[in-house]
Amino acid sequence: MSFESADAAETEPSQHPQQSHLSSRLSDTRRISIEIAEPLSDEDQVVQAMDDASPTKWHLAHTTWFFETFVLKQFDETYAPYDERFAFCFNSYYEAAGERHPRQQRGLLTRPSNDEVRGYRSHVDAAMQNFFTRKDNDVPAKAAALIELGIQHEQQHQELMLTDVLSLFSMEPLKPAYREVGSLPQEGPAAPLEWVDFDGGIVEVGHSGDGFAYDNERPSHEALLRPFRLATRCVTNAEWLEFIADGGYGTPALWLSDGLAAAREDGWRAPLYWEEDSDGWRQMGLHGLQPVDPAAPVSHVSFYEADAFARWAGKRLPTEFEWERAARDCPQRGHMLGHGALRPLAAKANGTDGLKQMYGDVWEWTQSPYSPYPGFKAATGAVGEYNGKFMCSQFVLRGGSCATPDGHIRPTYRNFFYPHQRWQFTGLRLAEDR
Repeated sequence: MSFESADAAETEPSQHPQQSHLSSRLSDTRRISIEIAEPLSDEDQVVQAMDDASPTKWHLAHTTWFFETFVLKQFDETYAPYDERFAFCFNSYYEAAGERHPRQQRGLLTRPSNDEVRGYRSHVDAAMQNFFTRKDNDVPAKAAALIELGIQHEQQHQELMLTDVLSLFSMEPLKPAYREVGSLPQEGPAAPLEWVDFDGGIVEVGHSGDGFAYDNERPSHEALLRPFRLATRCVTNAEWLEFIADGGYGTPALWLSDGLAAAREDGWRAPLYWEEDSDGWRQMGLHGLQPVDPAAPVSHVSFYEADAFARWAGKRLPTEFEWERAARDCPQRGHMLGHGALRPLAAKANGTDGLKQMYGDVWEWTQSPYSPYPGFKAATGAVGEYNGKFMCSQFVLRGGSCATPDGHIRPTYRNFFYPHQRWQFTGLRLAEDR
């Protein structure tokens, strides 16, 4: 199982992509979703571990519903829906698209069955290929833009499929592995923590020019940065163990008020999925319960924890524009889904200076609230609900993770979560003023 992504070339929503290339990318993306689900039993794919997570079966159906609703029903007059009732079951949060099943009850959807969902995917996939064939290189530009959006949307759900399965398996008494590999090797020492200096000044941020981008990455605009330093790698598990040993979770002065309340209410004393026994700390991952690797980046920490650690270290979290300024000089590659590790890996001392782990391994918390850029305008219609309506009470993360599909990420990409959430592969990189 390789999870190798399709060609990562991306297309501006206002442009008309080459039809054969778009069709191939769609097929490859749809295939990868099925490959992610293959190691799971039908029982695994039905259960919902918590309100923030969704069953694998629901992800497979929802991404199918997206193409059916926004492409086939709008642009293919010959399309016959597989089952009109599925629209209620598999709409997520698109108010303009109609009523929907409550998010927190997705685990109750024992019907339609997994076989029916697989049939639904096959039905829509065949209709999409028929749509490409019949249009004979004349797919409307608006339809092409929505297909591109659907591909990017499904890639996001591929990451969610893995993190949601991890959430489920962590609650299982047998602590099953999504992928069996035996004992994972310890990675050895991480690269030394060093610092890279950046000058202040006015910089351009946000997406401009060619290539796909979500609406929350636009418009490009200017931002003023003060001189700053960025750590060359992410914070490691070994460094987090020092924070724990020094009483970091029990030191109120390190914590934001809401963070301290969340930590006390939920009993936080370590990152999510960490368990301590007589042999030390172990961490539940997609390979099952394994010893914590001291050299690997810490993961599954909330914004509140990341902020408290930065204070403990005498540093701070970077702003999203500091991170973006630094990332523009880095190659867009790293330990992502196609690498196949399915876990964050240590930053190696490879004899080269500069920033490491800017892409892949763990999503990096920033101190920036998730808010619209100057001049932001959501798209019209239901797809306008994709990002804009969530611009409240969340924080921006950058860089992707070990579960992010290859080619999906870029310097301007803005992920966002509420400050208490921990079930994603979220970590941190330190920053400081110069």
